[in-house]
Amino acid sequence: MSGVSRVRSRILLPVAAFVAATALALTGCTADDSLAKQYRSGSGQNYIAGDGTVSEFAAGNRGEPVPFSGKLQDGGTVTSGEYAGKVLVVNFWYAGCPPCRVEAPALESLSRKYASQGVGFLGVNLYDSAQTAASFEKEKGVTYPSVLDRDTGSVLLAFSKTVPPKATPTTLVVDKKGRVAARILGAIPDKSILDSLISDAVAEN
Repeated sequence: MSGVSRVRSRILLPVAAFVAATALALTGCTADDSLAKQYRSGSGQNYIAGDGTVSEFAAGNRGEPVPFSGKLQDGGTVTSGEYAGKVLVVNFWYAGCPPCRVEAPALESLSRKYASQGVGFLGVNLYDSAQTAASFEKEKGVTYPSVLDRDTGSVLLAFSKTVPPKATPTTLVVDKKGRVAARILGAIPDKSILDSLISDAVAEN
């Protein structure tokens, strides 16, 4: 991606700090989720995720729009063209990923908050079957769609050409022109951070 050296990047909070800051807020949502409990406890269970690094890309350094297409969990298809002129939040996840389980309620909450502003949310499930993905979404109350990407890897590949998702989870904010405006590697450090990134993208002309 052109202009990468000019990217404003910072580590806002390590994953452990995120766990401590959000444990009370998420306890009710994940009280019976053993993987989420293990993650919040900081035990890791041999899981290695991103460190919560947030990178913001200036409008002039975002390169080209990212075209993608994928098969949705319900058997339909989705393409980047469906989000033309809209901000899109893309979250890479899978059901057995502990931080994915912890951050799911925050993502769902933000998807509802920004629905009236036309912001799209799209999950990209990297490993699961349709049944496993559906079970996760029902358990966590996730209402936005997800691509099942394990067989083709088409959506992962499309974004890897510009701003690669180097950890699971990774969350991308895509601007109205289809370019990556921001990336969070690993669990969302704080809901307010992603909220701010989305708000900034919505405000852009």
